[in-house]
Amino acid sequence: MHIGIPQETRVGETRVAATPETVKKYVAQGHHVTVQSGAGVRASVPDGAYEAVGARIGTMAEALGAELVLKVRAPDDAELAQMKRGATLVGMLNPFDTENNVRMAATGITAFALEAAPRTTRAQSMDVLSSQANIAGYKAVLVAAHHYQRFMPMLMTAAGTVKAARVLILGAGVAGLQAIATAKRLGAVIEASDVRPAVKEQIESLGAKFVDVPFFTDEEREIAQGVGGYARPMPADWMKRQAELVHQRALQADIVITTALIPGRKAPTLLHEATVQEMKPGSVVVDLAAAQGGNCPLTVADEVVERHGVILVGHTNLASMVAADASALYARNVFDFLKLVLDKEAKLTVNLEDDIVAACLMCAGGELTRAN
Repeated sequence: MHIGIPQETRVGETRVAATPETVKKYVAQGHHVTVQSGAGVRASVPDGAYEAVGARIGTMAEALGAELVLKVRAPDDAELAQMKRGATLVGMLNPFDTENNVRMAATGITAFALEAAPRTTRAQSMDVLSSQANIAGYKAVLVAAHHYQRFMPMLMTAAGTVKAARVLILGAGVAGLQAIATAKRLGAVIEASDVRPAVKEQIESLGAKFVDVPFFTDEEREIAQGVGGYARPMPADWMKRQAELVHQRALQADIVITTALIPGRKAPTLLHEATVQEMKPGSVVVDLAAAQGGNCPLTVADEVVERHGVILVGHTNLASMVAADASALYARNVFDFLKLVLDKEAKLTVNLEDDIVAACLMCAGGELTRAN
């Protein structure tokens, strides 16, 4: 099969969907791989590295004209126009974007959105959300440290003692847990909160204190268990109690990192403007939910702004700031997913009885296969 690896065209997207490591495996399986010239440069992979493992360097049209196209982000109209009817596309295609799904279906391609894979043990090796969120959580702490005008660790010097930074992390999924681990390595004092009580042990094992919001009803306890590894929207009474507790902790914090996301929904508000108004001057908020409306209403997507003396960071693609490793992990996710849809003769086989394949399939034969 002819596999194409185009360069990502979205502004700020530095990742690439295949690395020399995975291209070498595709070539060994008998595939022909065309990599657009410059596709990996922003991820520290020159064209020569792809050529050394058997890929051919070509144009965008040649990469997008392949039978199987591997991308990081969903194609725009110009890219879709260069894809062949009947071709297969694999990438992070935003499965909740109905308009995009309709556009892809209209071109007659078969498209798989890897973010839609179920959060099961079998799907872990192809879980792009986890692999990229892990990087985002790490980078969020480094970005916060960059904007924070004091040391992170406690330092005892001849000129006096510097207190350790206090970090509050809201949401303890993959990104939040990595943020805890990274902030701990930098010597910060950390507190973390999450809807799901089951993550308390994980939070404490990484050296953070769990901010516990009590549950008053069985309904609250049930909802808090989440579904598919994600949190669910909590009742208003619990959200009010959480907001009060977060408000108190945020006033003591130097850095707040928010990571709460609910697939297909606007991000929940965890840090209100009234709280930001009372935070310490020079405090830093890194909002990992900026692309979905933000966990703080003052966050501006893709911008760093100052409000009420607090710096709010709204980067929407933190993983691209660590492009080399982000690409390496993503490329492995893609490679493992393709094992499910390519048979021994290297032909596309869509087995809808496979729960992972069925969940990721967005469109085929000109028809939508996913209802949002």
